[in-house]
Amino acid sequence: MAGAYFITIVTKDRKCFFGEVVDVEIKLNHWGQIVQDEWKNSTQIRMEIDLDAFIVMPNHIHGIVVIANGSGRATGRSPLQSGPSRRSLGAFVGGFKSIVTKRINALRGLSGKAVWQRNYFEHIIRNEQSLNRIRRYILDNPVRWEFDRDNPSSIKPETEYAWLQ
Repeated sequence: MAGAYFITIVTKDRKCFFGEVVDVEIKLNHWGQIVQDEWKNSTQIRMEIDLDAFIVMPNHIHGIVVIANGSGRATGRSPLQSGPSRRSLGAFVGGFKSIVTKRINALRGLSGKAVWQRNYFEHIIRNEQSLNRIRRYILDNPVRWEFDRDNPSSIKPETEYAWLQ
């Protein structure tokens, strides 16, 4: 399963910008709907990716991204070039975060205001068993929200991504 990645992107200061979990179901607000729409639109803009399971939570997103043709691998390019390589996971995440931020800030009447934390979490998915476990984790995320470490009202935070090991 080379080229498949589980990613998590968190909001700035872990603020719950995108909605709320009610009765173990995510209820997206307008901003959360923008995140979901832009995720779905990503394959129309970036032909080198395929998307799998995905969820928008109140202050983070989880998704599975598959980079086609191994284009997510190291490039061996000059260290003088800055920013992510074209058609890489970093380029996808950067573009996604940028368009979401631009659309949300337009609604807020602001410019240059951060929506996301810097960077993102990624985990390479190496086999079908791991893929299925990660899909289940993503889909069950609202059920575990009251225990999620990203939930500001969490009862007992989970150990971050310990379940991936």
